[in-house]
Amino acid sequence: MKTGPYRRRRHKKIIEQAEGYWGKRSIWYRVARENVMRAGNYAYVHRKTRKREFRALWIARISAAVRSHGMRYNDFMNGLRKAGVALDRKVLAHMALEEPESFAQLVQVAQQGLALAPGTS
Repeated sequence: MKTGPYRRRRHKKIIEQAEGYWGKRSIWYRVARENVMRAGNYAYVHRKTRKREFRALWIARISAAVRSHGMRYNDFMNGLRKAGVALDRKVLAHMALEEPESFAQLVQVAQQGLALAPGTS
């Protein structure tokens, strides 16, 4: 059995994925296949890493905004939890940047939450 059409289809798929790569990486099948595989591995790993990086960014932004109100990040999050406020870090970071007045009210809510429930976890 001849493999011509099947091989061409398989090669074409890889070459299309390598479109835009520099030099023979986008032309030669063997080199293109190696680079497409490597790119796929990096994409897989970095999809996971991106989530961690965004969470760290949100925490840094919240921490900076909370410190400007004379509070620590840990105390702020603990106070929100005790006050029953269920906002995630993405929303809190957005509020800290875009809506500082609302964020200031959240800081007061967190302080009240800490004051109301001393010693309880």
